[in-house]
Amino acid sequence: LPLAALLLLGPARAVRQVRRPNVVLILTDDQDVCLGGMTPLKKTNTLIAQMGITFVNAYVPSALCCPSRASILTGKYPHNHHVVNNTLEGNCSSKLWQKIQEPYTFPALLKAMCGYQTFFAGKYLNEYGAEDAGGVGHVPPGWSFWYALEKNSKYYNYTLSVNGKARRHGENYSVDYLTDVLANMSLDFLEYKSNFEPFFMMIATPAPHSPWTPAPQYTKSFQNVSAPRNSNFNIHGKNKHWLIRQAKTPMSNSSIQFLDDAYRKRWQTLLSVDDLIEKLVKKLEVNGELDNTYIFYTSDNGFHTGQFSLPIDKRQLYEFDIKVPLLVRGPGIKPNQTNKMLVANIDLGPTILDIAGYDLNKTQMDGMSLLPLLRGDKNVTWRSDFLVEYQGEGYNGSDPTCPGLGPGVTHCFPDCVCEDSYNNTYACVRTLSASWDLQYCEFDDREVFVEVYNLTADPHQINNIAKTIDQEILEKMNYRLMMLQSCSGATCRTPGVFDPGYRFDPRLMFSNHGLRARRFSAQFL
Repeated sequence: LPLAALLLLGPARAVRQVRRPNVVLILTDDQDVCLGGMTPLKKTNTLIAQMGITFVNAYVPSALCCPSRASILTGKYPHNHHVVNNTLEGNCSSKLWQKIQEPYTFPALLKAMCGYQTFFAGKYLNEYGAEDAGGVGHVPPGWSFWYALEKNSKYYNYTLSVNGKARRHGENYSVDYLTDVLANMSLDFLEYKSNFEPFFMMIATPAPHSPWTPAPQYTKSFQNVSAPRNSNFNIHGKNKHWLIRQAKTPMSNSSIQFLDDAYRKRWQTLLSVDDLIEKLVKKLEVNGELDNTYIFYTSDNGFHTGQFSLPIDKRQLYEFDIKVPLLVRGPGIKPNQTNKMLVANIDLGPTILDIAGYDLNKTQMDGMSLLPLLRGDKNVTWRSDFLVEYQGEGYNGSDPTCPGLGPGVTHCFPDCVCEDSYNNTYACVRTLSASWDLQYCEFDDREVFVEVYNLTADPHQINNIAKTIDQEILEKMNYRLMMLQSCSGATCRTPGVFDPGYRFDPRLMFSNHGLRARRFSAQFL
């Protein structure tokens, strides 16, 4: 339409004719999907899942906060964004990350190239605000409005960077409870933002991360709830990597009581997230913007509570830690849909840039745009596998409370069950094709330990079939893993082992296990 005709339509209709859709991304912290993590979120289910699409096979390439969040922001696997764990030394919010990766995150492109106003509120990266990385005065490029939590998740007694200025919060529920503070800041943004540009909002809640502090009105909720006793609960992780094998089985009564209490409190904290979603959707509706807004809901990683006798944490290669919720509603998405395609959080950046009309060929992102799946396009060619990779955290010294375990372990419980170690370093190909539901993993340790699971027959990953599966499949998986560990951009999206277009040349295989193990350390330099 010519400009004069648009003006005759009135300002509201004129803007609607030409404006790109708005996008809201809600990111929770440590919310599982395998162990019932979505159960408390009744309003979210009604307002997002039932009004849109649920991806039932959504994963993260690294089951830890900082690497996973870096993958969301960059659209890249950890070996390409180089954030390998939650420490500054592991590149979490480091000066190097700020220099090399932050200028090219999808929010930076949205603001600079697509004309979006951008809003961030909540937990950014675990080491954000560290003195050695610029403190809270550092505001990453790409954000018009910046309300970021210093360091890791808390509910009270925290500091926010408000556009680069420190603002301290105490422990008064009505003004300080972080999930509610994020909700109120989000509503304020929607009230006072410009009405002449599309917007992107990223709201990153502390819930359900430790210390699991619920709002006072929810402290009595779920009193009879306990962690699920599924078939991999409180059993010995036989035939698994040594870190899993070291867990004491059966768990002590105190460990079980602790994890049940944590599970219940996690659900309690999520009730405030459910309230946030309700307020946000209502505000968008009142503003007349809901129909032109995509809302994404997901988590940075899963969680476990007692699986293979590990009390509580994430970081492991199993479904409960790498699988996450992903719900989307928005323009052109039919209600109440379920999608079984294999998707990953590296797809969020490309998807949101695609929504904004940005040419994805101009990016170096490893992920794929979900927009064809959201629209329900027919005959979409999609991936059948993706890469999972993690570099373990550990220290040279022994844990003083558990000297018998030797050096290198970390995140140990009082009964000397440890959740991580420096050689809890692994890479996996997670495959979901028409014929196979498979996970193949290699560890960078002295054993060059291999774990393989057929999830069709063994959905709880109890039986490691590395020694019994067909040798040809093992060789193809080893080769595919090497390919994915060195992939970048389009080469991360090549056909998987069971795809029609797959090509395998056994002459390219490494025959030496030492060579195969060394590529782990090389990728993280």
